[in-house]
Amino acid sequence: MSFSDRIGLTSPKIKIQIDSLDNDLLNSLWNCFSLSYADRIKSQPYDVISLSKYKDFVKSIWANFFKEPLDTMPNTNSGAINYIREKFYSYNWYEVYNFIEFILKNPEARNNDNFTESLNTVLARELAGYRIIAGEVTPITDQFQVSQIQSAIDNTSKELLKGVNIHINSALNKLSDKKSPDYRNSIKESISAVESMVQIITGDSKAELGKGLKIIKDKIGLHTALEQGFIKIYGYTSDSDGIRHSLMEESTLDIEDAIFMLTSCSAFINYLFVKSDKAKLV
Repeated sequence: MSFSDRIGLTSPKIKIQIDSLDNDLLNSLWNCFSLSYADRIKSQPYDVISLSKYKDFVKSIWANFFKEPLDTMPNTNSGAINYIREKFYSYNWYEVYNFIEFILKNPEARNNDNFTESLNTVLARELAGYRIIAGEVTPITDQFQVSQIQSAIDNTSKELLKGVNIHINSALNKLSDKKSPDYRNSIKESISAVESMVQIITGDSKAELGKGLKIIKDKIGLHTALEQGFIKIYGYTSDSDGIRHSLMEESTLDIEDAIFMLTSCSAFINYLFVKSDKAKLV
């Protein structure tokens, strides 16, 4: 996070990659394919496709994905891989995922378990909005979720809501740190943002979330189901994986947990912002 982001003068944009691939993610996806397939194909004893144990795999890519005549396929393993690489790097972001999904579903593929594992590792590391589930590229977030987070950052940019803004930015920063993501504390910051919002609306800087929601419930017309839902989420952050208390055992939290909590808390903050504004409480 930049200096201006940390002190609340500017806000970081959402970094989850949904409809794009930055160079780090693109290169990492190619490296997954390279380690699982391309390097193995190029290392065959003879640099001749017809003598390679991967010949049917390469032919299937050529005929069924590229949909090009088989008699235009290079005769050498290295030539074929070079062409596949050239095509891969020319694709739009969704075409890259089409290619990956084709490989995952290809009956000629020999190493898809390792391929899947390595793909999910880099997708998580590079903050892609997708994971490989049952051989398919599956969204774990969407543009609506991202817009909720960005709206929460924008809505709390005023000085009165600076504390809320700091918590949201901190949650996003801990989630977005590619070198050392901190999902546990990202979740903690997300729920703390909601608590801070409630404290500002109630005017009680020490009110815990449950107490605060009960105070503002009638003032803003908060539905009982929403009130109870976030009280239970608050309870989850108190009990699960020691998020708000000492860590009792090794955490199993992952990016999906942190994204869910940041999105849910952002949406609730946006809801409270509109409701409290109408009630002239902020």
